[in-house]
Amino acid sequence: MSHKVGGSRSSKTFKPKKNIPEGSHQYELLKHAEATLGSGNLRMAVMLPEGEDLNEWVAVNTVDFFNQINMLYGTITDFCTEESCPVMSAGPKYEYHWADGTNIKKPIKCSAPKYIDYLMTWVQDQLDDETLFPSKIGVPFPKNFMSVAKTILKRLFRVYAHIYHQHFDPVIQLQEEAHLNTSFKHFIFFVQEFNLIDRRELAPLQELIEKLTSKDR
Repeated sequence: MSHKVGGSRSSKTFKPKKNIPEGSHQYELLKHAEATLGSGNLRMAVMLPEGEDLNEWVAVNTVDFFNQINMLYGTITDFCTEESCPVMSAGPKYEYHWADGTNIKKPIKCSAPKYIDYLMTWVQDQLDDETLFPSKIGVPFPKNFMSVAKTILKRLFRVYAHIYHQHFDPVIQLQEEAHLNTSFKHFIFFVQEFNLIDRRELAPLQELIEKLTSKDR
């Protein structure tokens, strides 16, 4: 785990950054996404570029969101401890138990840092699996790709929810508030555009979602 490396934001990640190979088509798509994000219109930025494959667009953005959340959580790991967060929660009404269906089949109650460690490792393993996230041109995505991506995004949302509910004060102290809000707004617009997360799952941050998206309807 490299979240203790250096003091600057860019060098503090919770897990190693997942890189998309330079020169690949997915790298070009990522560059396109970054350029359209720069325009400031997030609704437009998340739309599927003309002539592109939906699976590939979702894959590139899922990797990008993993890296963003990785960095955001990396900045507040000192505040998210076994003592401060003995359960993985998003406010008093929502608590998450971990299961991955293979190593841990029955959901277990664990601390937030342990849950997020399990979660990010689980996501990373899937992003690194060429049969699920092919990086080479011409290699097809598996038939179940969209359901895999939906599960990943549903779980990544829980990290945002935990940060907002349990660690917003340190986020403000670290002056990361605008960064967190922009990242989350981008995430929400993306999952809304392609209907990737069930509305029920978004309930812990429903008020915030309405506030962040109401200006851009």
